[in-house]
Amino acid sequence: MRLPITLAGLFLAGSAHAAPLTYAAALQAAGQTSPTLQARGLQVESARAAARASGALPDPKLTAGIDNFPISGPPAGRFNGDSMTMARVGVMQDMPSGAKRSAARALAQTDIDVAGAVQRLSAREVRTATALAWINLYYAERRQAAVGEVLTRLEPLWSAAPSAVASGAARPAQSLEAEQMRADLEDRRSEVTATVGRARAELSRWTGDPDPEAAGSPPSFEVNGPALRAALEGHPRLEEQTAMAAQAQADVRLAQAGKRPDWSWEVAYQRRDPMFGDMVSAGVTVTLPLFGAGRQDPIIAAKVAAAGQARAEREVARRDLVALLDAALADHIMHHDQWSRSQSVLLPLAQKRADLETASYGAGRAGLSDVLQAFTTLANTQLTLLDREAAVAADAASLVLTFGNDQP
Repeated sequence: MRLPITLAGLFLAGSAHAAPLTYAAALQAAGQTSPTLQARGLQVESARAAARASGALPDPKLTAGIDNFPISGPPAGRFNGDSMTMARVGVMQDMPSGAKRSAARALAQTDIDVAGAVQRLSAREVRTATALAWINLYYAERRQAAVGEVLTRLEPLWSAAPSAVASGAARPAQSLEAEQMRADLEDRRSEVTATVGRARAELSRWTGDPDPEAAGSPPSFEVNGPALRAALEGHPRLEEQTAMAAQAQADVRLAQAGKRPDWSWEVAYQRRDPMFGDMVSAGVTVTLPLFGAGRQDPIIAAKVAAAGQARAEREVARRDLVALLDAALADHIMHHDQWSRSQSVLLPLAQKRADLETASYGAGRAGLSDVLQAFTTLANTQLTLLDREAAVAADAASLVLTFGNDQP
């Protein structure tokens, strides 16, 4: 039996479903609706609001009382029996040291800086996650369409297998090979369908769209290793760690200010019996931090240790970023090489094999199963090429958006 085979119909279409959510629209939706970014914005607002009260004087205190009320002797129990008995009302104001107030204001500013750094880091993380979710969905939808088209275009070959067996052109076992090949591709379609569902759920998580589909084409990212390494010092994670180190150092200054004496003043009006006349009193109270070795010094030592910890953690974060960048660049080079090899070597070889097996079949030197295997291999090679293209695109987006800037 001779089966006419058209090779051109076995290439992948590579088209995506028409959908309303472009890459730029996905990023815009994530930026506007992300609860994470809303929470970080409120965190910054909270820190700024709290900073307005930092370093302010404590509320004044109203004092009232009775002084010198007699409880024994002839005037006992009488308000007008002694010239010193008086009702007192006054105002008292605590005055923390200038160093303590200045340190409190500096600490409040570092709280704002930390909140701002966390906000910028979250913005980058949300943007990167949204971009990767969109790219993953874009390629998952392409793979889904491609697998469906491969199954449709290979159907004539699979359908011809039983008739080839019936005519004696193929062995009975060869018809089973066709069913196995079809089952393998059906398994792949099931995997791709699940991948589409996961990618759609992830994109919905970031954009709020209940049923997103990727529209348009993914952006082009240029990966420049030296430029990415040079940009690491400005990475939001290091900015966050730097702000936290400054915050810890401000805590040290506030603890050190605890060794400075505070003071308070009080003014009181004292009313006596009219025959004796009223009085006014004023006074000052000063704290005496005389026992710093057992009070302030341990607190200062703890804050100094915490500041050292914050500086060490910044270095940990820097080394982590360097290692992550180098590993991601190595993976990107590997994936790019595999993708290029699929384009330049594997796909042409699979195509050539399919052509040769088709020619051999036409000349009677090959069976239908040989042709079917060749075209199934070609289809799998084309799908693998799409998988590798997706890996390269995801790598590039992750590298540029995680370690570089936020564009495109």
